[in-house]
Amino acid sequence: MTAQQAIKVGIIGTGAIGGFYGVMLAKAGYEVHYLLRSEYPAVKQNGLMIQSDVYGEIHQAQANAWNDASQMPKCDWLLVGAKTTSNPSLVPLIEAAAADNAKVVLMQNGFGVEDELRPLLSDKLHLLGGLCFICVHRGAPGIIYHQAYGGVNLGYHSGPATAEQALAITEEGASLFRNAGLDSKAMANIEQARWQKLVWNIPYNGLSVLLDATTGEMMNNPDARALIADLMQETIDAATACGHQLPDNFVQTMLKATDKMPDYHPSMYHDFTHQRPLELKGIYAAPLAAAKEAGCSMPKVEMLLQSLAFKVNQPIAEL
Repeated sequence: MTAQQAIKVGIIGTGAIGGFYGVMLAKAGYEVHYLLRSEYPAVKQNGLMIQSDVYGEIHQAQANAWNDASQMPKCDWLLVGAKTTSNPSLVPLIEAAAADNAKVVLMQNGFGVEDELRPLLSDKLHLLGGLCFICVHRGAPGIIYHQAYGGVNLGYHSGPATAEQALAITEEGASLFRNAGLDSKAMANIEQARWQKLVWNIPYNGLSVLLDATTGEMMNNPDARALIADLMQETIDAATACGHQLPDNFVQTMLKATDKMPDYHPSMYHDFTHQRPLELKGIYAAPLAAAKEAGCSMPKVEMLLQSLAFKVNQPIAEL
């Protein structure tokens, strides 16, 4: 048995994110188990298919598909790919599928998602954040379309580990993804890493819904591009106020990186078009609250949240 085969990985929420990383880890030799709901029959029968502009077609014909977490083998690593809107309901599923001292990685967008879930989890479980840099979306049941990127940065949030053990666990997690051919780094500060990702997520996710536009369409319009830059700068200023210094010239770095991306609809656009709940709390309300507590205002980000809340008829007070 190889080192990879000795590690069981569970995917809680086998959508675009969970499915992509699960198949890549399975291809690298890890034993991967997928928890599904509506797509269970299709994946049980046909497996999972990634159609990638980078890696070509990858078909895991025999996927370990489950529709009951209590029936899954106990997993050493649990990758949570479900949206943050369903986090409280995921706790029993995580607990049912977790081996002793399992590592739970929230591969989700937003701010404070680990803080919200931690009190609900067993103290014996290690909780990490996973920041995914990827262009991917779900197609038909069991089919995932991957356009670009795929890196994952991990940071330890909380659990029974000492500081030294936490760093080793984080590095172990990063090595799983590197063994699958994906860029992955162990981050010392998960909160700073989440602010850094919000610099991209805050403008592009919400504006894609309000403007009904792709990243390319927004970047090619001078007014939209200027608004994106302003939203990014507000996010950087908020991170600084909260004690997290982001890289110099980060707005220009993010704009240039997006210019090089394939034309892309962010995840919130797909959630909106499929009438799924939007992650307004994690991506907007939570960082706005943290910034306000630190004495920093984010007026354009606040207006973006207000507009999105109106669009989906979800009062901000209920987030």
